Amino acid sequence: MNGVIADPAGEGDYGFELPALRAVPPVAPPVGFAERWEAWAAAAAEVDPDPRMTPLGRADGRSLFLVDHTVADGLRVRGWFATAVGGMPPRVGIVHGHGYGGREAPDFDRVPDDAAVFFPVARGQGSLNAGLGAPTPADGHVLHGIHSIDEYVLGRCAVDLWHAGSALRALAGPIPLYYVGESFGGGIGALALPWDDRFVGATLIVPSFGQYDLRLRLPCEGSGERVRAHVGAHPASREVLRFFDASTAATFVRVPVRVECALRDRHVPPPGQFAVANAIDEAPGAELELDVQPYGHREYRGLDAVRSRAFAATHAHIDRVLSRASAEKENP
Repeated sequence: MNGVIADPAGEGDYGFELPALRAVPPVAPPVGFAERWEAWAAAAAEVDPDPRMTPLGRADGRSLFLVDHTVADGLRVRGWFATAVGGMPPRVGIVHGHGYGGREAPDFDRVPDDAAVFFPVARGQGSLNAGLGAPTPADGHVLHGIHSIDEYVLGRCAVDLWHAGSALRALAGPIPLYYVGESFGGGIGALALPWDDRFVGATLIVPSFGQYDLRLRLPCEGSGERVRAHVGAHPASREVLRFFDASTAATFVRVPVRVECALRDRHVPPPGQFAVANAIDEAPGAELELDVQPYGHREYRGLDAVRSRAFAATHAHIDRVLSRASAEKENP
């Protein structure tokens, strides 16, 4: 690992301007990368999600339920499921991830009216799954299992997204899936997306876990700092992380993806975010829609307008993706 890259202004740009960010390459896959992920996906497809629902009333014009369901290692985790508005037949199912730390309630800003949605909560995170299957973030979630490719928590969280998709389809029918995830959720979404053809598209917002060759040189205020310190003390962990680089996984994406990247971000350094977007831009069969935003993981003047445009853009992206998927189905 080369020397640390400082952030002299403290703004989270680390000296990278947009042309340099657009040139950050993804990390090449290690031997056996695709085969390992394909094997995990095949195993996950054999698991009956067995979702059990508890009605919670109405939210955003939808019926809302607390759901617990089975994941690959027999663990049962909890999340929320909501129908399409007014109970209309859903056109798509949204698997909606979250940032590091989990979520405490559903958020429908990026969910179209005609979509059913499942809000998984990562193992070990949020009030629903705190300490379940992994320690909480405060207790070292991001380092859990880092000694083993098969046990590292980021891989287990990505696999759990496939199980969330299975739970959603068990409840809403065999509809196409679209993924939305921010920060932590953006990174594990990039890891999961290439290996499950039920997903026809995605929006990844300031995605984490990209480009460890650079990420491990960039001091930050997010979970990456714990990983950076750990690898500094335990260099062999770098070899495990090669199987969990979101930029590497993104080179295998074959569907349209909207990526929202920040020029400045002290929690998820921008070079890692842009490496994910750049990988999708170069991936055969994929299609990148890039939205460059001024900051990530902070409040700033104009943020509400940026968010409103981004929410609308995700809705429009879902429409285009579904139209494309429909056309491809009719004209294979």
